[in-house]
Amino acid sequence: MEKRTLLAVVLSVVVISVYYVIQGIFFPPQQPVPQTAQSGPAGAETPGALPIPGGSAPATGVVDSPRPVTGMLDNALLEGGPQREEHIIIETDDIIVTLTNAGGDILSYKLKHHKDKEELVDMVFPDSNVHAFSLAFGNTSAEPVTAFFNVKRPSPYIVEFTRDFPLASGGENWFTVSKRYEFMPKEYMFQLDIDINGGQSVSSFNFDGAAYSLSSGPQIGPKFTKLDQRNDYRFYYSYTKGKWKQEKTSESAPTILNTMPSWASIAGKYFTLIGIPYASQYDVAFSARPERGIPSASRLYFIRPAVNTSRITDTYRFYLGPKNQEVLAKYNNGDNLYKLEGLQLIEVANSKGFLSPLETALKWLLMLFHRMVPNYGIAIILLTIFVKVLFFPLTKKSSEGTLRMQALQPRIKEIQEKYKDNPQKMNIEMAAFYKREGFNPLAGCLPMLLQIPIFLAMYNLFNNHFDLRGAMFIPVWIPDLSLPESIFNFSPTQLPILGWSDIRLLPFIYVGSQLLYGKVTQTPDQQGNSQMKLMMFAMPIVFFFILYDVPSGLLIYWIMSNMLTLVQQVIINRYLAPKRAAMSNSEPVLAKSNERLIPRKKKKR
Repeated sequence: MEKRTLLAVVLSVVVISVYYVIQGIFFPPQQPVPQTAQSGPAGAETPGALPIPGGSAPATGVVDSPRPVTGMLDNALLEGGPQREEHIIIETDDIIVTLTNAGGDILSYKLKHHKDKEELVDMVFPDSNVHAFSLAFGNTSAEPVTAFFNVKRPSPYIVEFTRDFPLASGGENWFTVSKRYEFMPKEYMFQLDIDINGGQSVSSFNFDGAAYSLSSGPQIGPKFTKLDQRNDYRFYYSYTKGKWKQEKTSESAPTILNTMPSWASIAGKYFTLIGIPYASQYDVAFSARPERGIPSASRLYFIRPAVNTSRITDTYRFYLGPKNQEVLAKYNNGDNLYKLEGLQLIEVANSKGFLSPLETALKWLLMLFHRMVPNYGIAIILLTIFVKVLFFPLTKKSSEGTLRMQALQPRIKEIQEKYKDNPQKMNIEMAAFYKREGFNPLAGCLPMLLQIPIFLAMYNLFNNHFDLRGAMFIPVWIPDLSLPESIFNFSPTQLPILGWSDIRLLPFIYVGSQLLYGKVTQTPDQQGNSQMKLMMFAMPIVFFFILYDVPSGLLIYWIMSNMLTLVQQVIINRYLAPKRAAMSNSEPVLAKSNERLIPRKKKKR
């Protein structure tokens, strides 16, 4: 019996370790795979602008901060344009955007319904020297245009930036650049139109092989100092002809894709940037190289190849917001102000991997319980009860198998003693004995092994499900089920070796529940076994350190699972008490090698 239990513990640890190695290499968090094909926008005609409802007048401001003009242009001829920086603020139902006429870029993109601690989540890196959606004349190595543009406001939700630029060749070679932003009242998505008009004087736009490049970045919010792949991470996706692909990036140079994807995305743990191009020709590139003192930067580039024309007009749509399935589903069914459909943007939020079906089922149940009781902590408890009730027949069968194993133990020891000098013969005799008795020694481990994939799916669910972000269970103590709880914080000081800066209560409750669980489920033959006693105390302590910084929702699930298992075991013990009493009062009779020790139950006709 002790070998079977020890094997189950070892298998559990091995399965968990192997799972995380496999997941880290082949199945990273939130890895989407589109399910249906998309008639993507690549190569489609530029859609017409939608009517914009009225709104309150936006705020504007002027900032006296001259910026250097960069790019492959004749800088000496640019002094005739605007000489001061102007900020434009646009507020909709969902976002507050701050733009600047310095390059016609976005300085800030705050989400009104999502907070980062006490501040609103800002999807743009908050640095006045690094902008988002910058235009550069050339490829990814070209410097962004920082010249001051003229500003025009056709409506409260539209802003246009225009500026004339001279080519380095001088003379009459001038061209006009226009960046037009169009926002919607109830959308995280916006439209950006880029128009470059050379009139009759410029027949070809070619800056080192490219007409222009449009880049986002260098980070998407919320602001972070380090990507630890648990609290936050970055993955790069492309979607081409109905097929999804995760793209590799390098910190040395941007990675240019060899396809024209229908959309490209930079995804974090809870928020994402998705770019949808509407152009006849373009290249897409991702970059993870550090820049301007930002160690963990990430950029998405749309590069317009050099063209022999006097005018370029391109349209882009960008989604910059929560990685929420409900919100992203709007762009699949047409329920959005842009009337977009079939884009499969929802796949950015879907989890993938070999446990994804189980995680999807658990997520559906969690949301169902949350609709019944609008508290995710209680919903987790209800989900735990449901899982334990569902697996109760297996748990009962496992306990009956344990009891039967105790009855077979004398014969097992006899075989082990008889063939102790011949391990190969002993294994053959043991296999024949189990077959004759119709008993599987690992059957009792099945409930434990089945809980491992459920635990791993729960971990992914609590660590990545957007609706759990900021979900409160108990005020002050557990304000966010997607994060570890804390009862005392002493940062920036950290405990030596461990690196802890918080004292957490749930891990200690977990250890107590696990020790109590082991005590109650311990069988009589294990009580005098020093090896099993060591395992009973050592494993909870090991998992205490492993689970110290996991999301509090996961520990609530495991603690409740232990407590419910205790209740189940008490019920099962009462059910099996008469059988145990009968077995202890009778002398064990060893069967002959060709006889069954315990007769099979006859089936009722």
